[in-house]
Amino acid sequence: MAKTINMPDAVVKVEKSGVRFNAWDTDGVKRTSEITTGARKKAFEGGYLLGRFTNKAGKFYWKKFEGELAAPETHSSSVDVPTDHAEVLNFIHSSYSLKPKMLMMSELKWKYLVRSGVRGKNIMMTGPAGCGKTMAAKSLVNSLDRPDYYFNLGATQDPRSTLIGNTHFDSKKGTYFAESHFVKAIQTPNAVILLDELSRAHPDAWNILMTVLDYGQRYLRLDESNGTDTIKVADGVTFVATANIGYEYTSTRVMDKALMDRFTIVEMDVLNEDDENSLLNMMFPSVDSVVLGNVAKIATLTRTESGSDTARITSGISTRTTVEIAGLLFDGFSLEEAAEVSIYPQYDSTGGVDSERTFVKQIVQKFCDDGSSDDLFNEEEMAEAVEDNS
Repeated sequence: MAKTINMPDAVVKVEKSGVRFNAWDTDGVKRTSEITTGARKKAFEGGYLLGRFTNKAGKFYWKKFEGELAAPETHSSSVDVPTDHAEVLNFIHSSYSLKPKMLMMSELKWKYLVRSGVRGKNIMMTGPAGCGKTMAAKSLVNSLDRPDYYFNLGATQDPRSTLIGNTHFDSKKGTYFAESHFVKAIQTPNAVILLDELSRAHPDAWNILMTVLDYGQRYLRLDESNGTDTIKVADGVTFVATANIGYEYTSTRVMDKALMDRFTIVEMDVLNEDDENSLLNMMFPSVDSVVLGNVAKIATLTRTESGSDTARITSGISTRTTVEIAGLLFDGFSLEEAAEVSIYPQYDSTGGVDSERTFVKQIVQKFCDDGSSDDLFNEEEMAEAVEDNS
């Protein structure tokens, strides 16, 4: 019996644009966001195509393809953003088609984000943890197809070294100054520079960024001494920052008002139950939709409770957590098992039966058992939470 050959339903060629590796299929459609960075980089360096295949569970995956399908046509490294006002308006207001399906963001806020990027604004994405801030910022980069650079300021131990550079000594060259990767980034025309976790950055990083982000200055001083060279920010550079703002983020700092004023704020919405359910079913179509609906309900109830005046928990379950739960369900775990490892550790167990963890367990259990444990949760409290959410 002849062996069945598994053929891909899409084939891409990877091209390098700045520091980004973009993937284009044979129809000229950009597939960058569907493929991991590592896979794209290996394909580019190895000079081979990538094919999209389907596994037995109906899930897509990309791997090396050595067939004879025609390679995609070569594409320019950046989108030619129009300069005429009428064309810019058309570009902005037709941009919703560029938004990835997995990014749950209103049309208005997506257009506002694109408009800010096209106009070279400094953008700050705000919202609770796990709501999609970084994904939205990266989606903007993909949509404009510009050179992009990523800096996680929340993990930076030495802001000066990360943003400016360091002095080194070499036995042959003597003492010399090595500029940081950030210095290179801000000198790249039309680059999009992502400043992730800005609210967790050290105040020294904020001070360094003040002149860089100021529209009237736009320069970086390498040293405080007189006569020191300054690095000008290149034309068209856009800075996109993400920040968690709120009392529940204990590792964040109260951001300087002068720094905040240098940004256009784009606030991400917390998903409602329907949007959460749609996202999970879109990402995991082979998982029981009823169970995914229960995950969305659990998340919505915790968010509603955490936002009430008499809240018994300090925070709701994030979309990042619901996606993790759905992934565990896809891998064969039960909802109860998934909650045990991904939800409960987020809540304090101090106080026993009156603790946050016990309260959240009661919510989860209503969607895990057959209804025989109704005494675990007060039905009136559940009804109130649902009513508040609606």
